[in-house]
Amino acid sequence: MHAHLSLRRDAPVPENADLQSVLDRAAEGGRITPEEALDLYRSAPLHALGSAADAVRRRRYAGTEHIATYIIERNINYTNACVTACKFCAFYASPKSDKVWTRDLDDILRRCAETVELGGTQIMFQGGHHPDYGVEYYEEHFAAIKKAFPQLVIHSLGASEVEHMARISGVTPEEAIRRIHDAGLDSFAGAGAELLPERPRKAIAPLKESGERWLEIMETAHGLGVESTATMLMGTGETNAERIEHLRMIRDVQDRTGGFRAFIPYTYQPENNTLKGQTQATIFEYLRMIAIARIFLDNVAHIQGSWLTTGKEIGQLSLHYGADDLGSVMLEENVVSSAGAKHRSDRMELIDLIRKAGRVPAQRATTYEHLVVHEDPAMDPVDDKVVSHFSSTAIDGGSAHPELTLIEAN
Repeated sequence: MHAHLSLRRDAPVPENADLQSVLDRAAEGGRITPEEALDLYRSAPLHALGSAADAVRRRRYAGTEHIATYIIERNINYTNACVTACKFCAFYASPKSDKVWTRDLDDILRRCAETVELGGTQIMFQGGHHPDYGVEYYEEHFAAIKKAFPQLVIHSLGASEVEHMARISGVTPEEAIRRIHDAGLDSFAGAGAELLPERPRKAIAPLKESGERWLEIMETAHGLGVESTATMLMGTGETNAERIEHLRMIRDVQDRTGGFRAFIPYTYQPENNTLKGQTQATIFEYLRMIAIARIFLDNVAHIQGSWLTTGKEIGQLSLHYGADDLGSVMLEENVVSSAGAKHRSDRMELIDLIRKAGRVPAQRATTYEHLVVHEDPAMDPVDDKVVSHFSSTAIDGGSAHPELTLIEAN
């Protein structure tokens, strides 16, 4: 049994809590408890919290602490049909709805070809829990992608999809993971984590597997040599204690497996979904989460800031609160955009954001190796076709057509 934080609702912080001493210990490489993390998250001054998180980052990346990374990738949505009906989701359609669509393999391969042409190195295969898509569907598609584009990393899916496809095919999650990994899956994208504690998870995703089951499947994957990231959806009505409990659950598994490469919190978007924005996380809550994650998750290498859901300026600020990575130039993204995320960027702008945050930008691989370090601004790429969302269907200006005409950056 693991000692864990009870899901109490914002009890008062003890008056004798020495927050600065906890921050100092963390900055020097010490481990903090969930209870200390909750105290810091609620009550530590924002600047002090960010300063300690940045010290942790600089200590971890001594020698390369001046660098912040990004990646060029594409989210390929293969269907919006989904039986899970999460309340925060604006992307899915009921499988019997006339709004259901699926992409055929030729369409998917065209999108992979464009990704390679634009210098992308990774695809995220992302879609609904289709009632007919078992392990065989993913085997066929991953094998076809790898045959045509062996240089593309397939960083996709998560425990929720594994649970679903295994059930459809009548196999164990372990067998499902082995088969899709053999077919071409390189790593899991940490999809479906949402909120791992029971109360908030049931409130927003009652048909999904439990948080414990999600972690169990990820632990199985790590044991089979398939690494992943871990995510967190903020702002759907969870308490501060439940946010810290989410981190605690991830850290406990990471102590055993070491298989989570990065932690990526992002904020709930309120448009076109059942929750309708009744609750949302503020930018200050988000920055505090970036900082506390860097301090608390001492066994997770990377913390990724998000510009897609919070905006470019907040993404840039996250680099001063413990984040070492600013995510991606997403050549296509429809899921979060469907819920109202309207922020767009391009490679040149992302490089500029990182540089103006006082860091040297570097394009990275999925496994975080530096592919290109942009030391000299005079040598920065000038290809204005590397634009986020150039073919997204969920936004104005995207292309819903097979030819996917490129648009120029502003």
